[in-house]
Amino acid sequence: MEFKEKIKAAFMAAQSRICAALEQEDGKGVFSQEHWQHLSGGGGLTRVIQDGNVLEKGGVNFSAVEGDIPTFMKKHVSAEATRFFATGISIVLHPSSPMIPITHMNVRYFETDGGDAWFGGGIDLTPIYVNEEDGVYFHQKLKDTCDRFNPAFYPKFKPWADDYFFIEHREETRGIGGIFYDYIRPDEDNTRDVMLEFALAQTEIFAEMYVHFMAKHKHEVYTEEQKKWQLIRRGRYVEFNLVYDRGTKFGLETKGRIESILMSLPEHASWHYQHEPMAGSPEWQTIQKLKKGINWVK
Repeated sequence: MEFKEKIKAAFMAAQSRICAALEQEDGKGVFSQEHWQHLSGGGGLTRVIQDGNVLEKGGVNFSAVEGDIPTFMKKHVSAEATRFFATGISIVLHPSSPMIPITHMNVRYFETDGGDAWFGGGIDLTPIYVNEEDGVYFHQKLKDTCDRFNPAFYPKFKPWADDYFFIEHREETRGIGGIFYDYIRPDEDNTRDVMLEFALAQTEIFAEMYVHFMAKHKHEVYTEEQKKWQLIRRGRYVEFNLVYDRGTKFGLETKGRIESILMSLPEHASWHYQHEPMAGSPEWQTIQKLKKGINWVK
C-alpha cells in the first residue's frame, strides 16, 4: 500500500473514533456527514455537530486533496515539483458553556511529485476562564505524548505554539497554547511511519483530554455576564483564524470547500468597543495568562 493511502485510511479511522467519543459524552448531539470533492482531485468528509447538550458547534473534518502547487507554496518545495497531495484532520469545538474551553487540533501530511514530504499539526486550548489545574493537565498530557516519540519535541513544539497562536494586533495569545509544528520532514530517526504514529497519538489524547474537560465542567453553573465574556473571547478566536491561520489561508488559496474551511468559526461571537475587564476580576485574571512563555509543566 502506498504511504498516502495508508495515512488516509488511518486519518479516516481516527476521525470516526473522535466523533464517537464526543457524541457519547455530549449525550445529544450527533455529527452530520457530508462527502465533498475537490475541484482538482480528491475530497473529504466534513462532520459537524450542532446544538448538543455540551457542544454548541463543532467540526471534525477529514480531507485528502491534490492539485497543482499554489504559488505561495513553491518556496517550500523542490524546483521540479508541480503537483501536491495533502491529507489531514482538522478539529475545532465550541462548547455552549463558558466553563468549558474551546479546543483545536490539526494533524496533516503533505507531499509532492518532486519528492518533498513533511508533517505538521498540533493541539491547543482556548479557555474562556483559565483554570490552572486544567492547564497543567493539558500540557502534561502533551509532554508525555511527545516524550514517547522524541524528548526534544515538547521543548521545541510548545514555544512554537506560543509564537504561532499569538494575536499580534491584540498582543495576546489565543489561549494557553499547546504544541504546534510544521514542515517536519521525515529523517532517519523520525521516519514517515514514526511521524504518522505521532500524529495518531495526538488524535488519541485529543479525544481523551476533551472528553475529560466536558465531563468535568459541563454541569457547572454560569451567569449571563460569563456568557457575554465567552462571546468576546470567541471574537478573538475569529480574529486569529481569519487573519493568521495557515490552514484557513491554505484552504482559500487552493480553492477548497468554503463551508469546511470556515467550520472553525463559532455560531455566535461578540465585539464590544474598548472592552476592558475590571482589574482583579476573573476575566482580568484570564487576560494575565494569555502570554507567551508560561511553563505549565514543572
